[in-house]
Amino acid sequence: MMKKWNKSYTGLVGAALCFSLVLSACSTDPGTSAENAPSGSAPAASDDFTPVGQYPIVKKPMTIKMFAPQLASIENMETNSFTKYLQDKTNIQIKWDLVPDKALNDRKQLMLASGDYPEVILQGALTKDEQMKYGKQGVFIPLNDLIDKYAPNFKKAMADLPYLKSSITSPDGNIYALPQVNECFHCNYAQKLWINQAWLDKLGLKMPTTTDEFYEVLKAFKDKDPNGNGKKDEIPLTGSDDMWAGNIASFLMNSFIIDDQVDKDSGTFLQLKDGKVDMTANKPEWKQGLLYLNKLYKEGLIDPASFTQNSDAIQQLGNRQDANVMGGITTALISYAHSPDEKHPRHKEYTTVPPLKGPNGVQQAGYFAGVGSSQMAITNKATKEQQIAAIRLADYLYTEEAIVLEERGTENVGWRKAKDGELDMNGKPAKYAVIPKVDNKPTHNDGWEQIGPSLRTFQYRDSWAALQDPLAEGAYEVRLKRESAKYEPFQSKVMYPPSVFIALEDAEVAAQLKTTIRDYIKSNMAQFITGSKDIDKEWDSYVKGFDGLQLGKYIEIYQKAIAKK
Repeated sequence: MMKKWNKSYTGLVGAALCFSLVLSACSTDPGTSAENAPSGSAPAASDDFTPVGQYPIVKKPMTIKMFAPQLASIENMETNSFTKYLQDKTNIQIKWDLVPDKALNDRKQLMLASGDYPEVILQGALTKDEQMKYGKQGVFIPLNDLIDKYAPNFKKAMADLPYLKSSITSPDGNIYALPQVNECFHCNYAQKLWINQAWLDKLGLKMPTTTDEFYEVLKAFKDKDPNGNGKKDEIPLTGSDDMWAGNIASFLMNSFIIDDQVDKDSGTFLQLKDGKVDMTANKPEWKQGLLYLNKLYKEGLIDPASFTQNSDAIQQLGNRQDANVMGGITTALISYAHSPDEKHPRHKEYTTVPPLKGPNGVQQAGYFAGVGSSQMAITNKATKEQQIAAIRLADYLYTEEAIVLEERGTENVGWRKAKDGELDMNGKPAKYAVIPKVDNKPTHNDGWEQIGPSLRTFQYRDSWAALQDPLAEGAYEVRLKRESAKYEPFQSKVMYPPSVFIALEDAEVAAQLKTTIRDYIKSNMAQFITGSKDIDKEWDSYVKGFDGLQLGKYIEIYQKAIAKK
């Protein structure tokens, strides 16, 4: 599965608790005895366990209560075929503490604050702040020593994936939660610009390589009737902040200075050069980028609705029944505008524009690899034996065998081994193939989909049989991977890395400053681009405005975080 899909294409996809309730979470739960409280090192396995790497994990059945979401698409987690397989293989019986998927975050916060939590949180979408907070309180036990002694598969993953260990290690040096690693090439290079290749061909234009060339292409789209209907109805460039990487400015700003916006709530607007953290949105290069964007806007080359429309409006724009009017769109996924299937062949007109070279020679792509939230934590309710059993069970979930069964269900029902001649995402012999469903039943009971810790590497994702024509129906992920490959050579060398832990004592202030500064930047950005603020006349005032936003403190916190990375 891809990280994000357009909801109108595939249908994939609360209120905060009061402060006093959050404060009621105790560092030592009344039900936690000295016997099962975590120690500084991993407990030693007793004779009740088999050697690490052998199964079952425990010689006699052991029960562990686990918190997880109940997905609407899964019929029954207790009778689920993967649950049964896992229990039989490990001899660990799971007592489920399930919550509807959409209520997971509210329930998680409530149970952690009240102290009414189970031995294991299997899937909790645990933020870095939550990991540090409940780790410091002793609710989540440190996993470092348990991993070292009992989790060889996960240790290998940390050695193989250079970003992994730093993405999950808190500033105090502890790992409090295990992640779901789901490597996704097109997610790493989410900031894309899709352009109508059919229009380029009709007008005899080459793919633009610089910001100046792109300007000329947009002018031609506006003035030369590329859709051939005799009307000046073409929209040269559109976008939406409601889409993944849909901000109209971020792709183009990267030709001047790095802009790390990938959704409406993201963006540090920081860069990292020679180990020094600095703001980007008050630099002369940022002003230069704004002047370029303002030029496009003034000449009618940027859709005015880009600053206000949602993703539904983009879908309506892309699927107009008359002539296609969309020349280019900033988004990670062309499926926001055009469903990639044979009923909607218009999607085939589009291809991605490689990073454009700016007037100062800057040519870069944002890079978003890393682990944000983690999933599995072992709490101080677990006995020493349950701690060992839980970490070993998690370590099995990181094996390819477990991932295939968890995600695709039973062999020869949901999947099969690939046949000779079947090719994978890279055009090499495939390892696995999906067996399409023959019924329209909306639910199943033969796998967990993607619940809990797991390891879906690039190599694993690529190993499934895939159609080789990237424009064919069912080959969308192949297409996204190949389009994203255009961006890899231009990976930014100065973007502040994602997935960095902010120290617990700084986390609340950092979040407030980030929101205030981001809102200030984005508000002024829209006004400068649309011309409601004059860039030349009001730039100095805009830069000075950062003084009242504690910019120095903001940079200091992120500098401290990178120093501990």
